[in-house]
Amino acid sequence: MSQAFVKESEGEWLHDITPTLPALINYLTRENNGVRVYEQKMITDKSGREVHVMSNGLSYAKDKEGKWEIVW
Repeated sequence: MSQAFVKESEGEWLHDITPTLPALINYLTRENNGVRVYEQKMITDKSGREVHVMSNGLSYAKDKEGKWEIVW
């Protein structure tokens, strides 16, 4: 396959992203083909963890190691 068809962020995973909200937004926007993803609201779960509800329909929080994960 030509390199022209390989995504720029190939090999970059959610848990590799810097644990900041701007970094998460930039990553999700890239993964969404450049369509801006934004935070709709932030809630605190029962354990006190901040959960960010995003415009792509998913919620994200940092795990115990400070890495981003999808919250189901």
